[in-house]
Amino acid sequence: MRPRRSHAAYHMRTAASPSMGDPPTGKLSVSLFKTLAPGPVRTQLVTGTSKSKHRRRMASLSVPPVLTSPRHDAIALHRAFKGFGCDSTTVINILAHRDAVQRGLIMQEYRAIYHQDLYHRLSTELSGNHKKAMLLWVLDPVGRDATILNQSLNGDITDLRAATEVICSRTPSQLQIMKQAYRARFGCYLEQDVTERTYGDHQKLLLAYLGIPRYEGPEVDPSAAARDARELYRAGEKRLGTDERAFIRVFTERSWAHLAAVADAYHHLYARSLDKAVKSETSGTFELGLLTILRCAESPARYFAKALHKAMKGLGTSDTTLIRVVVTRAEVDMQYIKAEYHKKYKRSLADAIHSETSGNYRTFLLSLVGRDR
Repeated sequence: MRPRRSHAAYHMRTAASPSMGDPPTGKLSVSLFKTLAPGPVRTQLVTGTSKSKHRRRMASLSVPPVLTSPRHDAIALHRAFKGFGCDSTTVINILAHRDAVQRGLIMQEYRAIYHQDLYHRLSTELSGNHKKAMLLWVLDPVGRDATILNQSLNGDITDLRAATEVICSRTPSQLQIMKQAYRARFGCYLEQDVTERTYGDHQKLLLAYLGIPRYEGPEVDPSAAARDARELYRAGEKRLGTDERAFIRVFTERSWAHLAAVADAYHHLYARSLDKAVKSETSGTFELGLLTILRCAESPARYFAKALHKAMKGLGTSDTTLIRVVVTRAEVDMQYIKAEYHKKYKRSLADAIHSETSGNYRTFLLSLVGRDR
């Protein structure tokens, strides 16, 4: 019997078996490093202890060098809840500076001492966007993704953009664990809810992306990437109409590294970006799904930097998107996202968040994002 993977391993990129039509053969082209940095390829090349250190450098979460015990934190949180109102400063100072494992231990201690669920207590003590962000943050990463998907698919308002983002920006190993958590937490299969809430090519894309195993390593066969680029050209820009099945096949069966090489080959062969080809040949949520997969293959940090900018530009702020991205990426690659945001928009992410939020909500998000280095 195979041992179960722990949730702590959720955001570790692990090598899976090669998917059909995507063997890890051939040599990695130099241009691919330029295309993906600081994306999947660079991450995949880091192994062992250095990989753990690399992930910590990518994260923006700031954890004190000397931690108090989970029991002490649980008691301090309980004191913050007592009396008139909630001492939100103490709550933020503790929970915004503990990693997923530490937060889990605090929740265990709180239940053991006070016979009450910390998640439930937070939901009664906090309010507004601060509450929404904190309740997502205290969940373990896999449970958080499952919860976001369930809310997006079964909430009062169906949010297919959020559901598409979560599914299409995660690795195959992450998706497998997430599907198990979804089933355990909500009593139904994720694929079942996706089938009931989506339709057409968008539905086919999401179900294929959830179900097909893909290689997660950095190796790429340049000749295979060029063949896929030519297939996509024949399926789209070369013909009248679009062969959506070809796009679904390539985008759901190929690794991120391979798909980034396909985009590179497409531009080399046809002097046009694959991104623009997808925009011209598809539309709606199907287009959104394809672009999410492609952009995350090329650079997850650039994708999420753009998502954050769109959430905050113009009149009003999409707090749902802002919360989702900040909370889900703070322990993953927020340092890269911050660098991409500053590079593209000539402004720090922290400054943008400060101008678009207020109160404890602002304090909490800025604690997760951290100061610019």
